[in-house]
Amino acid sequence: MIALSLAEIAHIVGGQPHDIPDPAAVVDGPVVIDSRKVERGSLFAAFAGERVDGHEFARGAVEAGAAAVLATRPVGVPAIVVDDVVGALGALARTVVERLGATVVALTGSAGKTSTKDLIAQLLERKGPTVYPLGNLNNEIGLPLTALRATSETEHLVLEMGARYVGDIRYLTELVPPRIGLVLNVGTAHIGEFGGRDRIALAKGEMVESLPEDGVAVLNIDDPLVRAMASRTKARVVHFGEAPEADVRGENVRLTADGHPAFRLHTPTGCSEVTMRLYGEHHVSNALAAAAVAHELGLSVGEIAEALSEAGTLSRWRMEVTERPDGVTVVNDAYNANPESMRAALRALAAMGRERRTWAVLGQMAELGDDSLAEHDAVGRLAVRLNVSKLVAVGGLEASWLRLGAYNEGSWGEESVHVSDAEAAVDLLRSELRPGDVVLVKASRSVGLEKVAQALLENSTEGEVTGR
Repeated sequence: MIALSLAEIAHIVGGQPHDIPDPAAVVDGPVVIDSRKVERGSLFAAFAGERVDGHEFARGAVEAGAAAVLATRPVGVPAIVVDDVVGALGALARTVVERLGATVVALTGSAGKTSTKDLIAQLLERKGPTVYPLGNLNNEIGLPLTALRATSETEHLVLEMGARYVGDIRYLTELVPPRIGLVLNVGTAHIGEFGGRDRIALAKGEMVESLPEDGVAVLNIDDPLVRAMASRTKARVVHFGEAPEADVRGENVRLTADGHPAFRLHTPTGCSEVTMRLYGEHHVSNALAAAAVAHELGLSVGEIAEALSEAGTLSRWRMEVTERPDGVTVVNDAYNANPESMRAALRALAAMGRERRTWAVLGQMAELGDDSLAEHDAVGRLAVRLNVSKLVAVGGLEASWLRLGAYNEGSWGEESVHVSDAEAAVDLLRSELRPGDVVLVKASRSVGLEKVAQALLENSTEGEVTGR
């Protein structure tokens, strides 16, 4: 974070100093919410959670080097006491960003946010110092923490914005107003909370409503609900996609023999060929979105194409591809799942597994509301249509519908199986995997299916990570 005195921080967040011997003492380290990540000069934000109260770790944080604690009560060590730590973090982030003058790029969408954020970061880093979320810090806590990592050298601040309800993105854009706002798509993630895709579109469109007149709204022309958001902004609109009228578009989209997306990139200033290191055709849309942002910030089409061709994933458990020494390929995409990302992952598995045996180890897609069983059934059916060799459905009711959908689509019988948990899936795979097989592991984060991928790689330390 840029250097600020404790007195300045207290003024910004409207807090009261407690046990601070020197108000001029400076915070110039990171703002953290985990006391184990404290560095010299940090500000430790203490949250009282359901299981852990950060206030109990305040003394340890200061002993480890924190300049002070942001807290809701005195803690016996230097602290700035506020009514609401979340609100205080937001106020601090907004002030810091206003002082920096960095270009703020924010993105949202039902699927692909984190992968696209990783691509944008890798493109913009070629132009200047860029700060972006580590993982998917995209809510009212994670977004300020990302913004507060910016320093006086930061030129670009890339922020991912998630939402579960209408109004969430509006709140985040008020914390750190973007100049470039990107909307990827409107799908069915969190549809149970929103109550329908029209409500999701209403929420995602809050991104472009927040933009100033001299800002830029980057919209997916291939998604009708996103394209319609052009009428909701006073900013200049740039479209990306595969439609001929897109400002930044992809042509001759295809997959290489081993599942890497390739396409010809068209921008207003020229064209260039792109062959990505990532896996799956769904990354083409993500790449075009990133290219549109990079073009707006002055990168040439050659620079964009080169960066996209070299880019990997910066976030764990998102199409993380590792080949074991025995030739088994493990695709760990277990961080999260919704119907759109599940279909994309299955298509990527099918492309990677040409002439190889493929396994789809799938679990629950959470927060789908009344559509849940139908969506799980549809994913199971798609696995059959894509000729996935084996489906392992992991978990409870939703997993049983995954398996039933596959069975009813293709009468698979022994080709699909329902197991109770990750441990049972590991036991099955260990007994049946053969050299050359490709295994996809994917489910919502709450299912914890990353354990399956990790177990399959435990004794394969010599494996090569090929998709990061």
